[in-house]
Amino acid sequence: MWETSSNLKDEATMARLKKYFLAEVDEKRSTLPLAGYRFMTGVINALIFSAIFIWCGSQTGNTIQLALAVARLLKGAHNYSLHLVEKQALCSLVTFAFGVFIGGRVGDRIGCKTRAWLFMGTFIQALFTMTSAILMWEGRERSLADASDNAAWSDTLSFLFTGFLSASMGLQGVMAKRVDTHFSTTVTLTVTWCELISNPKLLHVRRLVTSRDHQILTVACFVAGGFAGRVSLDKIGSANTLGIGAGIRLVIGVWWLFVPEKESTM
Repeated sequence: MWETSSNLKDEATMARLKKYFLAEVDEKRSTLPLAGYRFMTGVINALIFSAIFIWCGSQTGNTIQLALAVARLLKGAHNYSLHLVEKQALCSLVTFAFGVFIGGRVGDRIGCKTRAWLFMGTFIQALFTMTSAILMWEGRERSLADASDNAAWSDTLSFLFTGFLSASMGLQGVMAKRVDTHFSTTVTLTVTWCELISNPKLLHVRRLVTSRDHQILTVACFVAGGFAGRVSLDKIGSANTLGIGAGIRLVIGVWWLFVPEKESTM
C-alpha cells in the first residue's frame, strides 16, 4: 500500500513537472530574457568584429562579401582561392545556417515556445560560447586586429572560434524569432531601426507605447552589449570575456524557466 501510494505521488509529480516544462511562455512577459539575448549579441559581435572585421550575427555583409569574391573571378585572374576574410565570412555564414537549422528542427519537435526548449536551446548557446572561450584560451590568439588587412585570428583554430560563435547566434536568432515579439530575431538591428523610426507613435513621449518602447530597449541592449564587450576585451581579453558571456547565457536559460505561462484563450 505504501509503495503504491509513493509511486502514485511520484507519477503525479512527474506529470506536473512535464506539464510545467512543456507549457508555452507568455511572449508578452518574455522581455527580460530577450533583452539578455540582445545584450549578448552586442558582446559577441564586439569581440569578433574587433578581431576579424566580420559580424557573426548579421549575415548580410558576409553574404555580399562572398558575392564579391565570386565576382572577382570575372577579372580573369588565375588565383581562385578565397582571401582569409572571405574564408572566415563563409565559415560564419555556414555555421550560422547550421545553428538556425538545428534550432528550427529541434524547436519544432519540442515546441518552440516551451520552457523546456527555451532553456535547452539557451544552454546549448552557452556551451557553444564556452567552447569558443576554451579554444581561444588554448590558441592564445590576439584579441584585437592591427589593421583591416591583419586579422587577429588567422590560424586554423580561428575558424572554430568563428564557427561556434556564429552557430550560437543562429540558434539564438531562430529561437527569438519563434517567440514572436517586437524583439524579432535579436541578432540584427536593421528591421528594428526601420520599425522604430517609422513608428507613428515614435514621438508620443508622454505615454507608454509597447512596440516603440521595446524597439528602443532593443537598440539600448545592443549598444550596451557592444560597449561592455569592447571594454571587457581591453581589460581581460577575448577568452575571459566569452567565459563570462557563457555564464550570462546560462543565467538567461534558467530565466526562461520562470517566465509565466501563456494564458489559454479557450
